[in-house]
Amino acid sequence: MRATARFSACLVARILALAAAATLTVQPVAAQSVLRDAETEALLHDMATPLIAAAGLDPKNVDIVLINDPTVNAFVAGGQAVYIQSGLINMATSANEVQGVIAHELGHITGGHVIRGDEMYKRASGITLLSLLAGGIAAALGGGEAAMGIMMAGQQAALGSMLSYSRGQEESADAAGAKYLSAAGITGKGSVAFFEKLQNMEFRYGFQRTPEAEFYSTHPMTGDRIATLTDTYDKDAAWNKAPDPRLEERFQRAKAKLFGYLAEPQQTMTQYPATMTSIPAHYARAYAFHKEALMDKAMEETAALLKAEPDNPYFLELKGQILLESGKPAEALAPLRRATEETANQPLIATTFGHALIATEDHANFAEAERVLKAAVARDRENPFAWYQLGVVYEANGDHARARLASAEQQVMSMRMPEALRSAEAAEAALPTGSPDWLRAQDIAMQARAEIERDRKSKKK
Repeated sequence: MRATARFSACLVARILALAAAATLTVQPVAAQSVLRDAETEALLHDMATPLIAAAGLDPKNVDIVLINDPTVNAFVAGGQAVYIQSGLINMATSANEVQGVIAHELGHITGGHVIRGDEMYKRASGITLLSLLAGGIAAALGGGEAAMGIMMAGQQAALGSMLSYSRGQEESADAAGAKYLSAAGITGKGSVAFFEKLQNMEFRYGFQRTPEAEFYSTHPMTGDRIATLTDTYDKDAAWNKAPDPRLEERFQRAKAKLFGYLAEPQQTMTQYPATMTSIPAHYARAYAFHKEALMDKAMEETAALLKAEPDNPYFLELKGQILLESGKPAEALAPLRRATEETANQPLIATTFGHALIATEDHANFAEAERVLKAAVARDRENPFAWYQLGVVYEANGDHARARLASAEQQVMSMRMPEALRSAEAAEAALPTGSPDWLRAQDIAMQARAEIERDRKSKKK
């Protein structure tokens, strides 16, 4: 009896593990690090906007979020957001390839696959539980082998049902993605090229197509997807349409910038050696040298960028960032102020500028810092660092109530709920009753209490 129970538990664990693997489009975002960069976010927005419109969605309501994860993947996780992992950007050769991925993920959103997937997994779980119950009855009646057979058959049925459903979702998203690319007048060549990269990865790691591999796969076979999509795209009017050259240029810059920021400096110098004099190469090396605290070399690379494009706000932002993080905040003000002005107070750039103003430790700069940071959080409330800096300004000015409220905003976004509750309650007690800030403090306190209670119940279970 113990052996049967143990074996059953192993099978259940296997089912749950494979079910988790099957949910490639549903991943916990909170456990991963979101990368924020003004230039990259603007690029992804512009790459995705025609596809979002083609999908019948409002571009204002769909977010393209970059995740710091070296694996090659993209996913949706409920709501209208597409998450792209840094490893995918690194592997992609062109902006058009990434657009193919975005189109596919939009197919998951419009198909409601996250919600329907949850329902499917519940039904599959029901099959598993029923088989365990039936197996338990058979075992109680003395049919040990029959019990094991019932359990295995039921769990195999549940697994097959989940995996088949996942493959169906992927086929549906492929078809929808092709439709959105076509409607947006964007070639599908990048989509096919990206799948070919994935197929090459499979070959490299020794993947072999077998009946068992097909059964346990969460996705259709890559070769089949390439064949189907090639046939679909080849008939499309946009198939031979050249990609947007300006978008491609921006992609290569953002890709190099990301590589320089994330990779080890030596890797960056290998990928973008000093003999390369393109803007992407200067960009990558500037970040590599800055990571190595080689300020003079980082500034040389930045100077080369600004010589090519003196008014580029992202190059100005980089110069200011290097100066600020090298302990020269006063010198960082001019390029950061210009970058903020050139981008009409883009929130992420404005936050860095506000940080530099505070870092000068010159109280005369604090009024400008408050103005800049308040404008930043008004446009982008999901920016904990901006709230932190704004809290510093409020505290320096003796506005302790709003300093507590700013802390609460930062803490609730960082999921530090007990701290957020204390800060919100302190702010609420000190702010004028009925004021917008007082109401916001109440909202944060209610949210924090609800999360704390939910966590308490979860731990109790």
